[in-house]
Amino acid sequence: MTRDEQPTLVGDLEVAPDDFPVPAPLEGHGPARVIAMCNQKGGVGKTTTTINLGAALAEYGRRVLIVDFDPQGAASVGLGINTLDMDQTVYTALMNSKTDVRSAIVPTAIENLDVLPANIDLSAAEVQLVNEVARESALARVIRPVIDDYDVILIDCQPSLGLLTVNALTAAHGVIVPVEAEFFALRGVALLVETIETVRDRINPRLKIDGIVPTMVDTRTLHSREVLERLDEAFGDLVFTTQIRRTVKFPDASVASEPITTYAPTHPGAESYRRLAREVVARGDTA
Repeated sequence: MTRDEQPTLVGDLEVAPDDFPVPAPLEGHGPARVIAMCNQKGGVGKTTTTINLGAALAEYGRRVLIVDFDPQGAASVGLGINTLDMDQTVYTALMNSKTDVRSAIVPTAIENLDVLPANIDLSAAEVQLVNEVARESALARVIRPVIDDYDVILIDCQPSLGLLTVNALTAAHGVIVPVEAEFFALRGVALLVETIETVRDRINPRLKIDGIVPTMVDTRTLHSREVLERLDEAFGDLVFTTQIRRTVKFPDASVASEPITTYAPTHPGAESYRRLAREVVARGDTA
């Protein structure tokens, strides 16, 4: 049996990977499950996964907020938001407790999908927060007023394990780890898991790892298949059965500043993220 054919446990039921049901409509919205999209290695498809998982969940009727928590602002730009001259961003909400975070949230062209944008100003926050009281909880304070407005809040973390990432882990209920099917990307996961466990032990006892998403998979190569096997051996059921295959359509969609679910809605890459969204919901990680 290949990895794609293996069943997975959803609650107490064994379910074939293609059987993840379309999520039932919600009667109301909130409170949100907060998920940090985290990997300290760059170039693993973290922002691509944040954007496209968010868009797929929104397609299924979930109200989704993407918090762009990377000074590069890639999640904002990837959803068509020009953040260069914005007066209100996640940075202003972090540094001024009197800022109404709703004034900084920007709706996207995707129904049910909003963004709390970031730009290069956020790079100063790591230094400025050092002297703040409860510095690890600054982001949790920022998003607290809108928790009941959304079903899912996805935090796109920067590729590091610094104070901004610790803030994201402190604010989150769960962590999704995108991991490129490449050996050096695999090596860093153990360090990230150690950081998550430290934050859980010292700051945020509710934090859990929701799952690990294999990205940029090319099953034609032996190396990619071996990395997938190593992931399964090391992390077992934490690894999502959904794999995100390597395709040029993802950078094409980024250039177009929209999710692949709208840029190429019938492409296998779009279907993969819809399937990931169904798997996330089926695992019970979101409403």
